[in-house]
Amino acid sequence: MLPPNNRDDACRPPRSPAPRSPLAMTAHPIAVEEYRPEQEPYYHPVGDEVALFEAAAAGHIPLLLKGPTGCGKTRFVEHMAWRLHRPLVTVSCHDDLTASDLVGRYLVKGGEVVWVDGPLTRAVKVGAICYLDEIVEARKDTTVVIHPLADDRRYLTVEKTGQVHPAHPDFCLVISYNPGYQSALKELKVSTRQRFASLAFDYPAPAVEAAVVAHETGLDPARCDQLVRLAQMTRNLKEQGLEEGASTRLLVHCGRLMVAGIDPVRACETAIALTLTDDPEMVAAVAEMVAAVF
Repeated sequence: MLPPNNRDDACRPPRSPAPRSPLAMTAHPIAVEEYRPEQEPYYHPVGDEVALFEAAAAGHIPLLLKGPTGCGKTRFVEHMAWRLHRPLVTVSCHDDLTASDLVGRYLVKGGEVVWVDGPLTRAVKVGAICYLDEIVEARKDTTVVIHPLADDRRYLTVEKTGQVHPAHPDFCLVISYNPGYQSALKELKVSTRQRFASLAFDYPAPAVEAAVVAHETGLDPARCDQLVRLAQMTRNLKEQGLEEGASTRLLVHCGRLMVAGIDPVRACETAIALTLTDDPEMVAAVAEMVAAVF
């Protein structure tokens, strides 16, 4: 006889193995920020930015993307990684980001000291697109690390190991920032800026933005038009004290709430008015706009 604990198991059909993600099936561990897009990330071109990116990547020209938050910069990079069939390594920059965070460091594993490549080093070696999001948030002594990669040298120096890594031919460096958030303390150095070709992004034309919201949410086109009209009204409040108007990303959030059955006014309050500001007067002003549109 089977032991008591195994009797039920003997009557069950054999379990199929748990599904494994593409990352888990690779031969070496890959960090969560590194992946090769398998499906096309939706992106609606608004000009010649796709052709410019392709030309820059072919010519080993690093790119700087600048524009307001939530206007599609990150989605554009994801789309181009899919279009060019390259892995994408994304790093969200912040003021505690160190050069070691980008390049790598020695770590103790199993009683041994081993070197672990950082995201920038991995991208350089495998020929990925390395996307440094909100580059001005990083410390200036950290961003200097990318200088040899962003000019004709195209190599990465790892001082801790004494190694120099020439960039893979497919390696592409892309950085982004929001000019509206710049200050005297957070400004891109001229020596960094002039190593890049620049693409300026903004919120798309109303018809295009409504089409994007409709695609991302499945919301009725008439409602999408209303959301875009509301967004344009909030963007006009920037001169009245509002730091940023409603982004396309916020419109998508709001649209998804509506599709889920949330009342449009309540959805706009949750996803737009209360997200844009904590100032009661500004919240009230946005609420009046919502009432006028919906």
